[in-house]
Parts: sequence; C-alpha cells; structure tokens
Amino acid sequence: MGAGVSKTHGETARHTRLKRLAFLWAQAHGYSACAMEAGLPQCRYRADVAAYRPQPKKIGSTAIFECKQALCDLRRDNCHSKVARHRLEAICQRRRILETCLRVHCPNLRITDSLFPEFDSHDFTAIGHRGYARVLRELNALQNRLYDCTKFDKLIRYRCANLFFLVLPTELFRDSEIPIGWGALVESGGTLALMRKPIWNETTAENRIRFLHRIAAAGTRVLNRQLEITFDDIAAEQCRFF
Repeated sequence: MGAGVSKTHGETARHTRLKRLAFLWAQAHGYSACAMEAGLPQCRYRADVAAYRPQPKKIGSTAIFECKQALCDLRRDNCHSKVARHRLEAICQRRRILETCLRVHCPNLRITDSLFPEFDSHDFTAIGHRGYARVLRELNALQNRLYDCTKFDKLIRYRCANLFFLVLPTELFRDSEIPIGWGALVESGGTLALMRKPIWNETTAENRIRFLHRIAAAGTRVLNRQLEITFDDIAAEQCRFF
C-alpha cells in the first residue's frame, strides 16, 4: 500500500490498493483535483475516487471511479432500473392472478377482519402454495434489488459526472458485467489498463462546479485528520471573531 493512503473502517487492503491505483491513474490523465470518499451532488452516494480535469478558459470535466474487489460486490450495485421495473410489474401481475384464483378455490383463507365482506383480507400463505410462495420470494428480491442495488444506474441517470470508470482486478473483468455507459480500468502488473472506454455524459456547468467543491471538502477533511484539527478547534477559532 502506498504511503499516505490509510484504510477506512471496514475496508480491505485490496480495495484500498485499487483506490490508490485509480487516484494515480486519474492524475496521470490530467485530473489534477482528486479526492477519495467524496460525496456526490444530486444523490446520497460517495465516490471511491472523484476527479476533476481543468480545461483552459472553461469549466473542466469530471469523473467518478468505483472500485470493486469481488464479483458479488460488483453485481450488488449493477441492477438496471428499467429492466428490474418491467420484471417487477410482471411479477406483481402474476401475484394478482394467483390471489384471484385462490380467493375462488380456497374461500377458507378469508380473514373476517372488516365490517364488509368484500374488504376482508386473506392469508394466502396458510396453504403453502408453492407457486405463490415462489412469486413472493421473487417479488421481495426484486424490490430489494431495485431500491438498494442500482448505484451504477443512478449515477449515470442523475448525471453526477461526465465519465464513469469501474476499477477491477484482472480476474474480475468480464465485459458483460460492466454496466452500460461505464468504462473499465483493470489492474495489471501494478497499474491500470483501460479495457473499455466510458460514454461521455453532458452535465451542467453548475453541477461540475459543485462536484469540484465536493472534492475540495473531502480533501479538507483528510487534512483535518492528518493535522488533528477537530470541530471543537474550528468552533473555538470562530468564537475569536465574535
């Protein structure tokens, strides 16, 4: 591990190494302002590495690097919202059909918990219907995946940066596993090789400036930790001017 790069809580040495390589690659390709674990504008996510490349006489471009050390980690964030929603709608329709049939063929499943019979609920799980149980399992899995596992898709959709890169070890790279629009940087011999180019995403000048501000804020947090400056120190310094 390179000097000056410390592991965050719960982070493995391998993930930290990938972040360091991404940090080096970004600077070598003109991204002179970089930060690790930087909060992103317009969403709740943090980037493993956020980078800004200045351009003469105009606002520069931005890039996000996400490091993945295991296939399960990669797949967890790689759910495509549109495909998942279509599948979710189909599963919901299948559940409604099954419940309609079960109401007719198993009237004993009704629970008399309402003043009006048409509003009574039913315990469809009581008979252990395999098809219905399978639909519920898939429905639950799809809902969890749709709402918790769409990071890559959302970063593109929210246009958080101009370019997006996945940083992977060699054995993890499979072109079919790379999300649409993302580039792939693959570790090889202690350096990163660009195995797939990313697609350029247009963003507003305001968003790129906000992105640069987030990089500056993340860098300030790192220096505060290194210099052992706390919030109490900052508050005490502010009180001197009032």
